Amino acid sequence: MKKFNFLNQFPDAVIVANNSGEVVFKNNTFKRWFKNFSNLNKFSHNMNFDICPLNSENIEIYSPIYHALNSKENFFAYVSYELPQNKILYYNLTAIKKRRYTILFLTDVTAKNELNEYKEQISNLKEKYQKLEEENDDLQKIRQKAQSQAIRIALINKVSNIIRESMDISKILNSALHELAMMFGAYKAYYASNFDGDFVLEEVYGDKNKNQKKIKFDERAYKQIVSGDISVSHSLIEYLGAEPFKQPVMRIIVPVFHMQKLVGVLVLLSHHKRELNEELEILEAISSQLGNAIIRAELYQKNINTVKELKNTLKELKETQIQLINSEKMASLGQLVAGVAHEINTPVASIKSNNAILSKFIPQIENAEIAEMMQEINGIDKEAIQRISNIVTSLKKFVRLDEADLQEADINKEIDLTLDLIRHETKNRIEIEKHYGQLPLIKCYPNMLNQVFTNVLVNACQAIEGNGVIKITTEFDNKKLIVKIKDNGKGIPENELSKIFTAGYTTKGVGVGTGLGLAICTKIIEKHNGEILVNSELGHGSEFIITIQSE
Repeated sequence: MKKFNFLNQFPDAVIVANNSGEVVFKNNTFKRWFKNFSNLNKFSHNMNFDICPLNSENIEIYSPIYHALNSKENFFAYVSYELPQNKILYYNLTAIKKRRYTILFLTDVTAKNELNEYKEQISNLKEKYQKLEEENDDLQKIRQKAQSQAIRIALINKVSNIIRESMDISKILNSALHELAMMFGAYKAYYASNFDGDFVLEEVYGDKNKNQKKIKFDERAYKQIVSGDISVSHSLIEYLGAEPFKQPVMRIIVPVFHMQKLVGVLVLLSHHKRELNEELEILEAISSQLGNAIIRAELYQKNINTVKELKNTLKELKETQIQLINSEKMASLGQLVAGVAHEINTPVASIKSNNAILSKFIPQIENAEIAEMMQEINGIDKEAIQRISNIVTSLKKFVRLDEADLQEADINKEIDLTLDLIRHETKNRIEIEKHYGQLPLIKCYPNMLNQVFTNVLVNACQAIEGNGVIKITTEFDNKKLIVKIKDNGKGIPENELSKIFTAGYTTKGVGVGTGLGLAICTKIIEKHNGEILVNSELGHGSEFIITIQSE
C-alpha cells in the first residue's frame, strides 16, 4: 500500500498487517533480510521468545507475532529467529497499533548480543587469568618437581616401547643402553649375560672394543648382584683383571632377573659424582622389563628357528611325496607297458608269420585280379604290423625303467617319440609345427624329460577347444638347451599363473586332474639344473619354456 511507503526509509525491517493477520506491506529492509518470506504464519513459526503460558493448549501463544497482533496496546519483545542452517539471529520486536493495522518493527540486535556475550567471556577470562596468576607460583614449584619425574617416566616409557616393539635382542639391548647412558651421563654401558657365575659381554655402548669375552666382579659386588640389589660404587677398577682407572669412576651394576633366575647385568660407567635416589627406581623398572624382554626374544627366536625347520621338513616331505608318487607312477607304467608289450608281441608275431607265408603264396594265384587284391591287402597288413611294432618299441623307450643313470640323448628325437605316443590327442585336430634347431647330444635322464614333454603337450592339447596349432621350438645357445612349447588354446588366468606348478593345484576340476603333473615336471627340470617357465594370455594361448644347463 502506497501510504506505507515512507517506512522504506527505516533501517529496521518493517511489515504491516491488518486485523485479519494479512501482511499488506513489507519495506525494503524486510525484503532484504527475509528473502524467503512467504506468509506470516510460517514466519511466526521460526520466531521465539521467553514466555511461560499457564495451562494453555494453544501452540500459537508461544509466538511473539501472535502476541503482537492480538495485543490491544503497543507491544515489545526480545525475540530470536531461526534460519534454515540452524543459525539464530536476535531482534527487538516492536508492534505499534494504528487503527486497523499493526506495524511490526524488527531491530537487529544479533551483533550487540554477541558483543555482550564476548564482553562477558572476556570478563570471565580476566577472572580466570587472575586466578591462574595466583596459582602460577605454586605450579612452578610443582612443575620443577614433576619435570624431573616426567623425564624419568619418559625414559622408562621409551625403553618400554622399544622392548615391546622389537624381538631383536641386539636392538633391545643397544637401545636400552643408549638411553641409560644419556640419562646417567655414562661414557660406557654394556650388558653381560650370566654364565655359571661369570658374565659374558653381549652388547656394548660407547666402546669400540665389542669383542665378546668373560668378565668377573669383586666379591662384594657379586653378592649384591646375586641378592638382586643394585651396586653403586666409586671404583678404580671396572671388573677383576681390568686395567685400573686413573681416577675413581662411578660404577653402577644392575642385576637383570627373570622370575628368580639371574639372566645378566647392566653396567654403567660415569665420571659424574652424585647420589642416586629416584634414579634407582628407574633402573629397577627397566631391569625388570629387560629381563622379560630378553627371555621373550630368546623364545621368539627359538620359535622362528623351529618354524623354519618345520617348513623345511614339510617342503622335503612334499618333495619326497611327489618323487614317490612319480616313481610309483612310472614303475606301474613300466610294468603295464611290459605286460602290454608281451601280450601284443605274441599275436603280432603270429600275424607277421602268416603275412610272410601269404606273401609267398600270392605269386602262385592264377587269377591276376585276385592276386593283385591279395598283394595290396598283404602290403597294408605288413604296414599295420610294423606300426604296432613301432608303438610297442616307443612305449618301451618311453618308460626306460632300466635307464636310471645320466645318458646322452637327442632331444629332438625324444620329442618326436612323445608326439608318436600322444598322436591320439592330435590326430585330425591339432597341427604340430616343428622348429627344431641343431642340438648336440644332451646329458640327461631321457625317460624323465619325456614325462615333462608328455605332460606339457597333453595339457596343450586339452587347452585347445576344437582345431588348433602347437608350435615346438628347440635351440641350443650359450651351453643351454631351450625347448618352447606354444599353443593357441584358451590360456591361463593371470591369478592362476603362480599356482600351476604347485602340487595339488589343478584347473581341470574334481576327478579330472590330480594337480601333480606340472609339480612333477618342475622337480624333474630342477633335477636337471634347469627351470620351467610359463607365459600365458587368456584367450590367446600359453607358452612353456624349458631351459636346461648343458654340462
